[in-house]
Amino acid sequence: MLKTLLLSALLAAFAFSGAQAHVYKGQKEYIKNCKECHAVGKDMANSKTQRDWEKLLSEQGTTLANLHLKNQEAEASHDYFSSRKYEKNVNHLLDFLKEFAKDSGNVPACD
Repeated sequence: MLKTLLLSALLAAFAFSGAQAHVYKGQKEYIKNCKECHAVGKDMANSKTQRDWEKLLSEQGTTLANLHLKNQEAEASHDYFSSRKYEKNVNHLLDFLKEFAKDSGNVPACD
């Protein structure tokens, strides 16, 4: 019984840790896919509050993706926002943007 309980707890811990997003992964994602069209990461993240970023990236980032996909000026980003890569990394991107949002009080050391 104790072994089963410990095994269940261990498996749950691994499953939970894999689902967490990471700020540094979001920063890498931003630099690779967003920086070309937008400002440096700290300025872009600081343009909105944490709640604003949560709204834009809710539902696996569909709101933000649709803003880009409907904008002809953002045509260079259409492939990215239509990709599986975006869906896979949207939580990391959200973590990065929230970490340095206007109301977070955090400032990144470098881009």
